[in-house]
Amino acid sequence: MVGVHKEELIKLHKIMAEIKDSFEAANPDYDFSDYYALKIDPSQVHKSKMEHKHAIFVLGRDIAEIMADSEPSASKRISARMDELARKTQKEIDYLS
Repeated sequence: MVGVHKEELIKLHKIMAEIKDSFEAANPDYDFSDYYALKIDPSQVHKSKMEHKHAIFVLGRDIAEIMADSEPSASKRISARMDELARKTQKEIDYLS
């Protein structure tokens, strides 16, 4: 996500949040607790670019984990990569704080 503007990240965050909402509407038992713990949503434009990027990776991981139930092989790899990126951005946020 090098060279991506904050506004573009916020748009992507919004789209992924809508996907999350669709999953939750279909099955309220899906777990997005890690995302909710971040206390950030796409409407919070005052949050940093890094915080939105981190939220995207956490949501991506969670969505991929849910999708892994129907297509395990590809979704597991995506989930693992998103988790790796989420951890990396969390370290960057911690370093900058």
